[in-house]
Amino acid sequence: MCPPVYMFVEITAGTQPKEPALLHDLNEPLIEHAEGQLFLTETFKIILEEVLCKGTDVKEKVCEWKEPEELAVLLDLELRDTGEPQGKLLKRVKDVAKYSIKTSHPRFFNQLFAGVDYHSMAGRFLTEALNTNLYTYEIAPVFVLVEAEVLRGMHRLVGWTEGDGIFCPGGSISNMYAMNLARYQLFPEIKSRGLWGLPRLTIFTSAESHYSVKKGAALLGIGTDHVILVKVDDGGRMIPEDLEEKIKLAKSEGSVPFLVSCTSGTTVKGAFDPLDHIANLCEKYMLWMHVDAAWGGSVLFSSKHRHLMKGVDRANSVAWNPHKMLVAGLQCSALLLRDTTNLLKRCHSASATYLFQQDKFYDVNLDTGDKSVQCSRKVDCLKLWLMWKAVGSAGLEARVDKAFIHARYLVEQMKKREGFHLLVSISITLVAPLIKERMMKEGTMMVGYQPQENRVNFFRVVAFSPLISQKDMDFFLNEIERLGKNM
Repeated sequence: MCPPVYMFVEITAGTQPKEPALLHDLNEPLIEHAEGQLFLTETFKIILEEVLCKGTDVKEKVCEWKEPEELAVLLDLELRDTGEPQGKLLKRVKDVAKYSIKTSHPRFFNQLFAGVDYHSMAGRFLTEALNTNLYTYEIAPVFVLVEAEVLRGMHRLVGWTEGDGIFCPGGSISNMYAMNLARYQLFPEIKSRGLWGLPRLTIFTSAESHYSVKKGAALLGIGTDHVILVKVDDGGRMIPEDLEEKIKLAKSEGSVPFLVSCTSGTTVKGAFDPLDHIANLCEKYMLWMHVDAAWGGSVLFSSKHRHLMKGVDRANSVAWNPHKMLVAGLQCSALLLRDTTNLLKRCHSASATYLFQQDKFYDVNLDTGDKSVQCSRKVDCLKLWLMWKAVGSAGLEARVDKAFIHARYLVEQMKKREGFHLLVSISITLVAPLIKERMMKEGTMMVGYQPQENRVNFFRVVAFSPLISQKDMDFFLNEIERLGKNM
């Protein structure tokens, strides 16, 4: 005799729902597959032509700049009760592509993401089409295994033979995960009791570190006043001697130091903190050592440049964004942990029984969703796995080395142009914004600018896309000179 099967059918609006006014035959799908597939096919053609062909052609513009009011009219943003015909929708798609910034363009130097890798792009298309959630093996068997393998590969590059980790929605969240884990390891009762009764905790990070450290302190209830900024040298690297002085001072004032957040590749200067020296202090004072390598972590692929992160294997956690220097595509951000005690799961688990049943027919350790603070989690590992499989570690090493070659070339060429060194105008702080305005309206290239401390506005050139060449570096210098004339 078969055992009874109990079923619960969830009805969203009461136990006795009224019969709805049917607009469609219930035996027919609401979506017309043939029409939808045709629309998708035509959309892919637009993507290939407007984004991946024109958008990577140096003869085309980086952007087609429009003021917000004009752009809103061009896009016809209003949402209406009735749908639009396919022809009109395809025009919308084309307009979105036309007026968006072409971040894959060889002359897009504006952010710490740029360029395109076509294998990664294929992975992104595939995960979007499969539309699954990375929390259990039963719903995402392929991606659970892929994520585990990619994390193992990244662990090896850090210098660990084992560990834990998870892909996160951006480097900022990875940094916040590390802060939460460090606090939980020291005070595990916080998970159930909250902040009540905890001492005043202190975080240390460099004056050049990413703003997410302060955001994380605010979010976690630590407070931004308890993020202590450590002095940096002329190259933007944390000064270990100042770190130790500030640790001692915090302890003498009754605070409990618990985490040092180092940076490998600061946002502005690209500086790499001296990890070995900082690790000595973290071990001495029993502090969690986190390395924000969102930007610089990819140097670990390079035998020529991995020395910049010497000592990273001594860290407790590392944040690394392959969507930056490796061009894996947004978003692709991993948090790597040296821990082997399941700290990630112990800290974040809620043991939801509708997802994480312990009597499943497969190994429930494959259900990784309880390691995450999220429930829904996008698949961000496949794009990196597919790209890594396609070009190998050697290909990714060449990509990193080429980025350094372009950066050195640009610096050498700048040194030959006196105008890039002398800041003589009284209104010099206005030069960069004016050049940027002209640049955007002409659409020839994109590069960001910013002030820093008491320095005037300066351009921050990000040159790592595999699509760029030395001709693009020369173009950048010539274009800055051209746009800056008659100021």
